[in-house]
Amino acid sequence: MYYVAAALLGMSGLFYSAGRHELGQFGADVCSYGSAFCDSPVVLFTASALAAAWGMFVSIK
Repeated sequence: MYYVAAALLGMSGLFYSAGRHELGQFGADVCSYGSAFCDSPVVLFTASALAAAWGMFVSIK
């Protein structure tokens, strides 16, 4: 689950940068496929936090 959380965190950063027009043409391509995530990357960040919390919850012994 930690891998999923890390992937979601990375995607959140990617969409944040693409939404701020910091990636040039690549950012425009990214936003054309995921415009909802470029507008609000906090959704992916929240999903990442929830995945990390769930991973911690299920790994408690």
